[in-house]
Amino acid sequence: MSARDDRGGLGRHGEELAARHLAAKGYEIVARNWRCETGEIDLVARDGADLAFVEVRTRRGRSLGSPEESITAAKQARLIDLAEAYVQAERWAGGWRIDVVAVEMDRRGRLLRVDHYENAVTG
Repeated sequence: MSARDDRGGLGRHGEELAARHLAAKGYEIVARNWRCETGEIDLVARDGADLAFVEVRTRRGRSLGSPEESITAAKQARLIDLAEAYVQAERWAGGWRIDVVAVEMDRRGRLLRVDHYENAVTG
């Protein structure tokens, strides 16, 4: 079984693809898998003077819907709580937003798309 065949491996692979995509757009990856008692932020990236807290959603096939469809209202609320926890813990005084990167692969694991949605979650 390859790393992309299990759920954790698929998620890690999607996060790597998202990080590369953001870096190619000029973002600086500041942290990966930042954790606190509330949960985990997949990627923290600097976009100019601002921070982007990035939720990466990776799917293989459409049986569970698109990656974007997996961002529920509860998940959005948790992402806001996580971003606020990071801002407080790291004493970040600048601007910030929450982005989503959707990574979609076909059943064989071939990349179909990487879409970046800026300011996808608002409070």
